[in-house]
This record gives sequence, structure tokens and C-alpha cells, in this order.
Amino acid sequence: MRAAVLDHPLLPPIQTALSKVDDPEIKRPITELGMVNAVEVDADGGARIEVLLTVSGCPMKETLTREVTAAVSAVPGVSAVQVDLGVMSDDQRHALREQLKGGQPDREIPFARPDTLTKVIAVASGKGGVGKSSVTVNLALALAAAGRSVGVLDADIYGHSVPAMLGVADARPTSVDDMIMPVPTNGLKVMSIGMLKPRRDQVIAWRGPILDRALTQMLADVYWGDLDYLLLDLPPGTGDVAISLGQKLPNAEVLVVTTPQAAAAEVAERAGTMASMMNQRVIGVVENMSYLAVTCPHCGEEQRHEVFGSGGGQDTADGLTTRLGYAVPLLAQVPLDPRLRVGGDEGVPVISSEPDLPSARALQALADGLDRRGRNLLGRQLGLAPAGR
Repeated sequence: MRAAVLDHPLLPPIQTALSKVDDPEIKRPITELGMVNAVEVDADGGARIEVLLTVSGCPMKETLTREVTAAVSAVPGVSAVQVDLGVMSDDQRHALREQLKGGQPDREIPFARPDTLTKVIAVASGKGGVGKSSVTVNLALALAAAGRSVGVLDADIYGHSVPAMLGVADARPTSVDDMIMPVPTNGLKVMSIGMLKPRRDQVIAWRGPILDRALTQMLADVYWGDLDYLLLDLPPGTGDVAISLGQKLPNAEVLVVTTPQAAAAEVAERAGTMASMMNQRVIGVVENMSYLAVTCPHCGEEQRHEVFGSGGGQDTADGLTTRLGYAVPLLAQVPLDPRLRVGGDEGVPVISSEPDLPSARALQALADGLDRRGRNLLGRQLGLAPAGR
């Protein structure tokens, strides 16, 4: 690039173009975040942009380079674009962290505040193997496709499978000082304890206090930004994690996942009861693997086979309605579909890859129904105090 021209007429429109480029992780303009360190233009219209990364190993640097190049190249009169990447100093990272915190104190869980606008939905089950994580991932993608800002926290510390289901099992989050950026993928912001391990195959063998600290870190130290929804994939059962999250997020709503068989329904009811004990409201039940739909090769009609029995989802909903004293509806019956499993294994969930499948349509209807719901204030901690106190 030739020598830069001071006060070149292309500088203002280039700055305007850069203001429309968002950091891929933080989802805010790079100009606002102090990431644009220099903008130079030579006599021939060649532009050089210096962008400061939060850390040298930023996983999104190629994406950022590509988007900056595209934005500046679109400015009329620019003949070439050169993007140079630098790294923020410690002071610049600290300033960015303080800016993102917005003056909030350390270790505060923003979703626990009474004035939060984020709907927190914890997806729970009484036992493993009922497809809870598949429901969580596909529900999150359906809400994101509807234009909602969605975060997914894989709180299943021992059996974390959300990253693999979204195709980011080997991704690692970026840190800004001691603030963690969730991994962006498929329009979601994702965080899992699996992303914080040195190796993917490392086993997590933690108990109470350490589990509690890990959950606090993923809720308070992660920069989630402004979310419409935060979905939590809970571990099965009623153990330490369910109790800790109940204490940290008392205003969370709980969605219970079960399968049709009686054994699964019975323990699913316990998971819903545990949520109620922690002052969380159970908003409904999802029956997964409800039936296997097979097209008859002779007559062409669909035949349904209840592989795991029937009625478990409705029994769970009825039992929780009686026990909790308010209506807990059966919100969805998701058919058993091998392609739902394949989509999770391959990191391409069916709600995105094959939206016309019966299983995908059932999950889409679940997302639509939840998104239409208003904010129920019954039982919520509003943080109000009598006047004069």
C-alpha cells in the first residue's frame, strides 16, 4: 500500500461501513468495542484497516477479516482492502471487559435479577436417554430461526452433549480477562463445560462445591449479552446441579421431557416436583419418542407403532397438575425418528436440516407455542419492597 493520505474523503464512509460490522462473538459493532485501531487510505483508494483482536488465538479472526474486507470493499471508490490483525493490550482488554459489564458487579448472574427480560427455560428429565438434549437443541434453533436471541447452556456437567449436537464439539470459547465469550454457532450462543476442558475425552469427576462453582462461572462469567431466551440442558434426575440451578435461577421455568413408558413418566414427575420445590414454575411436558410412524408398502397409509407404550407424557402432565396445584399441559408429542438421532450425531439438527419431518414439525410447534406465551408473574420473585423502605 502507498503512503496514506490524511483527511482522505473515503475515510468517513469507510468508518460508517465498519460500524456495521459486528464482532462474531460479542455481536456488537467493532467500532463501538474499540477494535478498529487504524484506518488509512492512499491516493489510489487502497484502504488499510487495523483490527485489534481480544486475544491472539481468537477463533473467529478469519470470519472477522472476511466481514471487514467485504464491508470496506463495498464502499464506492475503494480500490483494494488490506486487513491487518493486532492484539489488544491488557489495558484495552480490561476496558472492553468493563464496557461489556456495563458497571455491573463481578459474579452477578444477570438472569437472576428480578428485572431481567430473558426468559430462562430449564429442560429437565427424570432419567437419561429420553432425548432431553435433542429437544433442547432443536427448540433453541427453532426460536433463533424466529428471530429471537437465544443462548444455550449445557448444564449437564457429566453428560454434556450439546456441543456435539451443534457441530462445535472441538470449539473453545475466547476469554477477555476473566470474562468468557460463548461460542457462536447456528445463530445461537453456546456454552458447555465440555468447551472448558483441555481435552474432549477428559472425564469430569466433580462433586457439590466444585459443581456449584462451575455453574456460577458459566452463568456469571460468560458474556451472554441481551438474550430473549436462555435454554439450560439439565442433567437427568434431582441431584446437585438441579438444586444449585434452582437456587441461582429461582425465576426459571421448567420444561419436563419424558417418554411414553410408565417407568420414565414416574421419574419425570419427580423432576417436575423438584423444580417446584425450588420455586420454579413447570410450564409443560414434552413426550419424546411417542410413536414410530411407518408407511405401509402395500396401501401407502401411515401406521403408528407405540414402541415405548403410550400415555406417559399425559400421565406426567396430569400428575404434576394435581401435585403442583396449577395446569401443567402436555405441550408436544415428538415421534420416534432415526433421522432425529442422526441429525444430533452429525451436528446438524433436524429442525434446520429437515424441517418437514414429523419430528421437526412437532418441535417447531413446541417452539411456536412457547414463543407465543406471555410472561407469567405467578410465583416470580419481583424484587419489590413496600414504599418508604
